[in-house]
Amino acid sequence: MIEGTDQPTFNKKILLRDLYKSFHQKAITEDQLEELLTYISLLKNKLIPVEKWSSIPCDVPNALQIFKKYEYFKKTGTDQLLVDYDDMLTIAHQAFETDQMLLSKYQRKYDYLLTDESQDTSLVQHAIIEKLVESHQNLCVVADDDQSIYSWRAAEPQYLLDFQKVYPDAQILMMEQNYRSSQEIVSTANTFIKQNKNRYDKNMFTENPSHTPIHLKRLSDYTDQSKYLVEQISKAENLREIAVLYRNNASSILLIDALDKAGIPFYMKDSNNRFFSHWVVEDLLNFMRLAYDVRRVDIFAKIYSKFNFFLKKSDITKLQQLQNNQSVFTNLRKFIDLKDWQRKKIQDCQKRYKHIQKKSPFHVIQMIREDFGYEQVLRNMSEKLGFNIDYLVEVLNTIEEISKSTHSMVEFANRLNHLETLLKTSKYNKQKNAITLSTFHSSKGLEFEKVYLIDLIKGVIPSQSEEDQFKEGKKEDMEEAVRLFYVGMTRAKTDLELLFYNKRFGKAVGPSKFVLDIKNIIKPPESYQPKPNKTVMVEIKGKGWKSKIPYNPNAIKEPATLKTGLKVKHRVFGTGEIITCTDDILDIRFAKYSKTLSVATCLENGLLEAVD
Repeated sequence: MIEGTDQPTFNKKILLRDLYKSFHQKAITEDQLEELLTYISLLKNKLIPVEKWSSIPCDVPNALQIFKKYEYFKKTGTDQLLVDYDDMLTIAHQAFETDQMLLSKYQRKYDYLLTDESQDTSLVQHAIIEKLVESHQNLCVVADDDQSIYSWRAAEPQYLLDFQKVYPDAQILMMEQNYRSSQEIVSTANTFIKQNKNRYDKNMFTENPSHTPIHLKRLSDYTDQSKYLVEQISKAENLREIAVLYRNNASSILLIDALDKAGIPFYMKDSNNRFFSHWVVEDLLNFMRLAYDVRRVDIFAKIYSKFNFFLKKSDITKLQQLQNNQSVFTNLRKFIDLKDWQRKKIQDCQKRYKHIQKKSPFHVIQMIREDFGYEQVLRNMSEKLGFNIDYLVEVLNTIEEISKSTHSMVEFANRLNHLETLLKTSKYNKQKNAITLSTFHSSKGLEFEKVYLIDLIKGVIPSQSEEDQFKEGKKEDMEEAVRLFYVGMTRAKTDLELLFYNKRFGKAVGPSKFVLDIKNIIKPPESYQPKPNKTVMVEIKGKGWKSKIPYNPNAIKEPATLKTGLKVKHRVFGTGEIITCTDDILDIRFAKYSKTLSVATCLENGLLEAVD
């Protein structure tokens, strides 16, 4: 209720939760809710007409129908007119379009307008500003098109590039001096951002002195990253001048686990990180809770669909009606009408549950994933409902890694609760001597003496979807990823370190394309251009002989060309596909075998040629 009135209050998130549940008969996840909120804002801020709403993608099932119900409820579901923040913008825009007197009033009221951080301004906001300055054209815009990183949140970077089409008399002044960063950082970042073509041609410079070179650090394994960061940060005194930046919030979880164990305080910029309340984490805990009392029908009812038993909701209703103090597995086998293969699965699971309390949390999670079929259930759900299976597996792998340091399921659950509390309360460390953890997006506007950019591997930044879009000739997403990385780099004043690794959760991974870009900027690769009449002598390891290979003008000469998935022709081994690619080695799968080859040898001797 609103204080002093009898009017009920309405909460946008609660309303959308209720609407989602009415469509799907289950609760919306926090990730889905955030995506739904972003989707609704996008439709309004981009002024997308009703007839084109269906063309805007959203991974939340029935997102458009939920949005329409939401709009309908705001107008008819109560005797009040409900308006959210996005409505304030669209209503203001519509009012200025239809009421000339109102528009004239505000045009006269504001003789001069200034918009700051205008690269983050949405289309509807630009449209409102256009109307306000229509009569006098007194507008000053401060923006950096190279820092436009919020198009997914309806920012309109193209508007800046077309600014003079809207305001033909505008004068554009380039502010190209960087007052924050060292010579090495500014020079490298300036070269890096130039790979984007849809931008103002600028040359950033600084009068700051030279400092340390940008450091590229390759580690063997993902888990080594947290160990390395803890080791390096432990040597520092002024923690407030250190930041660790990453693309996705999930990157912070193992790091805060390691920082906590090392006693290093941190401030998390995105303290609303909901990792520990993710439904996959809750599922795992419920699997474990059931181990302490297999008669708990209430717990089983929350995860029955995750056991791969293929039970129906009516089966659970019948199970709940039984009050015989027996195991849920026994009651399922004896009193529920099931197929023989279902009973066999349930019996096997019941046997494993008898021994589950004696096992370590790490082994319990492995049982849940493999023996109980939980991971396969997630894959099936993702295929059916459009979930991001890679992210769900990432959650599983992260939780499994945390479990390795615990000895009982109670200790494991307490550890998760402790880390969640630590994450939420880290906001109180903002003014203390603590390092800062932040996503690239949230770091914009911040600056630190020392910055670490982590998890710089293929598929994270740029993401796989950004790379796929780029291959299809759609460059917008890749250019935004470039801008995002540029923002991360330029948070550093003097020291910048880029971290990547060879393996992640047991799988080989390659470095980010951006890491290779930076490496080539810092130390440009030699251009391998042997003379046309040159004959190359190549020693084939294990063969005990040398082969004369003539010069190939079509040979791959630049390291950046070599990428995972590229089909190549080797002058000795034939045609194959690059499976793993690092700065030093290539794993190539040929028709009859796989080979690990030296990148330097292949390039220097012109051994590889790209094939369609």
